[in-house]
Amino acid sequence: MHRIDDHQTETFFDGWGYIGPKRRKLLERSWAGVFRAYLLEELPLAEIQSRFHDSLGRPSKELCAMLGVLVLQQLFDTTDEQTMEAFAFHTDWQYALDIRDQSDASMYMCERTLREYRRMAVESGIDELLFRTLTDKLLKAFKVPTGKQRLDSTHLLSNMKRLSRLDVLVSTIEKFLKELRRVHPGIWKKQMDAEWAARYVDDRKKGCFSRVSGEEVKKTLPSVAEDLLVLVRTFETHPPVKRMESFRWLQRVLDEQCEVRGEAAEETVELKEPKAISGASLQNPSDPDATYDGHKGQGYQAQIMETYSDEEDSPAPNLITYVKVERAHCSDSEAALPAIRETQERGCAPKELLVDTAYGSDENVQEAAQEGTELIAPTKGKPKKKDERLVLDDFETDASGEIVSCPAGERPKKTQISDKGVYSAKFDAGKCRRCEFREYCEVGRGETGYRLQYTPKQLRLAKRRVAEESREFREKYRWRSGIEATNAQLKRVMRIGRLRVRRLARVRHVVVLKALGWNIRQAVRAVKARIFVAFQRKTVWKRVGSNRLSRIHPVAGSTGVSVQDPTRVSLFLAA
Repeated sequence: MHRIDDHQTETFFDGWGYIGPKRRKLLERSWAGVFRAYLLEELPLAEIQSRFHDSLGRPSKELCAMLGVLVLQQLFDTTDEQTMEAFAFHTDWQYALDIRDQSDASMYMCERTLREYRRMAVESGIDELLFRTLTDKLLKAFKVPTGKQRLDSTHLLSNMKRLSRLDVLVSTIEKFLKELRRVHPGIWKKQMDAEWAARYVDDRKKGCFSRVSGEEVKKTLPSVAEDLLVLVRTFETHPPVKRMESFRWLQRVLDEQCEVRGEAAEETVELKEPKAISGASLQNPSDPDATYDGHKGQGYQAQIMETYSDEEDSPAPNLITYVKVERAHCSDSEAALPAIRETQERGCAPKELLVDTAYGSDENVQEAAQEGTELIAPTKGKPKKKDERLVLDDFETDASGEIVSCPAGERPKKTQISDKGVYSAKFDAGKCRRCEFREYCEVGRGETGYRLQYTPKQLRLAKRRVAEESREFREKYRWRSGIEATNAQLKRVMRIGRLRVRRLARVRHVVVLKALGWNIRQAVRAVKARIFVAFQRKTVWKRVGSNRLSRIHPVAGSTGVSVQDPTRVSLFLAA
């Protein structure tokens, strides 16, 4: 049985009347007031409501409050115990969630209840629905323009230890043997001897692998790989053991880290070279979803896209419109188009999207243009031998893509396009031999004579390189760096850099709701800024000294409280 309270109908007596007007005003202007005014009634209750029967069973906790708690927990990065206490005792949490009843049924929640609602949110994807629904509400409420946005990825670490290659093999074996002894004690006694337990299970911290370091690692790795092969071959014919998740990790590590040669009794195992191991390989059996990125290391990454304004005094806040958590080895080149398409479905797609070089392949630029978005990014690398000779970038072309003139000003004798779409421009051989650029011109360097051939893709890249040299491009692209600041703030303020959870689904839950929490913080800043601007417009200020302003009430003309904060003084003086 589900319970949903009415938060729209006004009551005869104000449930918050016991709070004085000044404290009430503080609540209304804080995050609690923003959440209650804009987001409380927008919570997607239908998804969580479907988990409960309409009439049978014990009544659930109030669903609106429970969904709100999931958001507030990530907004303030609290543990389950801290969340439970804040829900029970903090007035701002209760005001935000509109909990007027002082009974334990409304204001008490045990940790198990919180974990169960979080599990339902993770399994059904309610966390992503929460982000999309509430973010769209904030975009609409604060009239945030979404035509200009920027996208970048940031690296995340789950609650796992960074392991060396030897530690990965040993930890995987240890995890399997412990589970085997616990789940199938009969098979353990029949198949395993005391030596396996002594090496991998019993008192690992004082065991043989804790003292292995330096050059000894190279000698120890082959023997551990042989143990890994023995365990896989021993139990791959046991259906009960084969279904164990830890056994699947054994097989995965064997495939990723080793090469098995020979058959039957002559079967041997060799370790792969480090460069031959994929970034998608297992990094820690405690978090099998985490992978490896050669630049950033082990863990996950999040694709973050936010709005921005190129007006310095824009009143609209910058809000995150798209967030997606991926494994660390995933390429940024595949992230731009999903972001554009999802925001299109929600009606907040960008017309201009600033990204770095990794996102800006020619294919992505063309597909983004078909979706109605201009993907603005530097081209990757320089054209071949750009510093040594004249290349396609230096030739003038017309709107159709055909060459009009070479760097020396000579027009081609003949231009044509092949059936495969390859452009070709043939120049006069005599003029080319006498040209001052003949030593380093691309024309005449190949087997085709004094001819320049190029594809439409090469032409598009050449035009992009020319455009990147313009002042207009530099002025537009300089706003991309703001996403770096947002990612840094998410790690410092929202603490997404190092999380308390493991596995992809739970990492996604935390990061997505923390991104929503960041949007709420941005909305609060916008509310306070608007209040400040309104207050400034209704007040007359006069200078008192070099660094002091006094407020004069327009009606009575009496002098009010002086403002001595240099930051605020500078804002008033600049107005």
